[in-house]
Amino acid sequence: MATLIRNGRIVTAVDDYAADILVDDGCIRTIGRELAVGGDAEVHDASGLLVLPGGVDVHTHLDLITPCARSVDTFGSGTKAAAFGGTTTLVDFCTPVAGESPLKGLEDWHRLSESACVDVGAHMILLDANPGTLEDMKTLIRSEGVSSFKLFLAYPGALMVDDGALFKAMRVAGANGAMTCVHAENGPVIQALVQEALDQGLTAPKYHALTRPAILEGEATQRAIRLAELAATPLYIVHLSAAQALSAVTEARDRGIPVHAETCPQYLFLTEEEYARPGFEPAKYVMTPPLRDASHQRELWRGLQTDDLQVVSTDHCPFCFNEQPYGMQFSKQQGIDSFSRIPNGAPGVETRLPLVFDGAVVKHGMSLNRFVEITATAPAKLFGLFPKKGTIAVGSDGDLVLFDPGERWTVRAADHHSRTDYTLFEGRVVTGRVKKVFVRGQCIVDGTNWLGREGMGQYLRRGESGRP
Repeated sequence: MATLIRNGRIVTAVDDYAADILVDDGCIRTIGRELAVGGDAEVHDASGLLVLPGGVDVHTHLDLITPCARSVDTFGSGTKAAAFGGTTTLVDFCTPVAGESPLKGLEDWHRLSESACVDVGAHMILLDANPGTLEDMKTLIRSEGVSSFKLFLAYPGALMVDDGALFKAMRVAGANGAMTCVHAENGPVIQALVQEALDQGLTAPKYHALTRPAILEGEATQRAIRLAELAATPLYIVHLSAAQALSAVTEARDRGIPVHAETCPQYLFLTEEEYARPGFEPAKYVMTPPLRDASHQRELWRGLQTDDLQVVSTDHCPFCFNEQPYGMQFSKQQGIDSFSRIPNGAPGVETRLPLVFDGAVVKHGMSLNRFVEITATAPAKLFGLFPKKGTIAVGSDGDLVLFDPGERWTVRAADHHSRTDYTLFEGRVVTGRVKKVFVRGQCIVDGTNWLGREGMGQYLRRGESGRP
């Protein structure tokens, strides 16, 4: 069935105009005024609403399984939450088991992602850079459409790779049309600080933040940039939170180095003050990197305005605060006696679009075009999805969001569709709300009504990454 959206104000990263949109067979077929369609077309009136490209979130951890914990959202629940938040495309991180081939990791990821309600692509996390892994990278790029690889400079003994391994992977990525994503914190020094705190009996959640100072994010970011420069590969810094890290990115970009970076809503709207909450409550805000003070926040907003930061993603890595109903494996309560055992991560996939609209457009005066760019177009371009995703154009997928720019509402976990039992933004009043969401022309969200289904999402084989 064809879908016609009438009377909307269409906003892309470069356009802002009034028109109708006809979607047929999953793609945008016609954009024009007063389009005529047959009686079998489904018609939606967008009068008074913005028509935006479906959001693209390139940093999620759905169905993440670690030796100690598991993220509580399945692909089914997580992508449903994303849809209600106006996000129609996710690029999720595939984490292979240590010692196994990344190809086996992707096979396992595909099995888990079969329940997705929106379209999903995969980044591959690399835990080493042995000859077999480096060869697998080429296969993933050529045959599987996986064109981005994440490596960690944090979490020694679990996820961290040394600089030599990072450099080897960077060279393979750069030579084969892929981009390297880096979690940039100095893991060994953080480990020393964590041990010092534990030796002194300092176990409260706030010490998670105090043992991960911003200077160590800045150092690791600078180091990753220099290695990427030597390897001649595009680099993407994930979940950037610190002014020192942003300064390193800005300097590199000013020199013409292909360095890109994202930040997340939690770093734009929340500060380290959350760690002063009573009891175990601060565990809700234990994420990596941790929340910073307001001076870093001001720099992040500047970076978004000047394109030193290109993307706002969520790092949606959801764990419940309480043990029930899903069990301790999914709960922050694992760390009730020590911050070092609190699962790192927080929910956010359902609130990204309205939060960023409220903060960026309403409160900081960002243009609507730039808002679309940082939430849809830039991530689609950077990760090989544009123009299929991230814009409204003839031939693009019919992934569309009808958005009310004037509606005020209050964020409540009780209204959300994630399996997580809390939100970082409980009680926050926001201006701007998602009203309807379409995936390839099919309306899957209509107000509070869910019209989609698990399994309707498609796997996205991506083109070259890091070449906007």
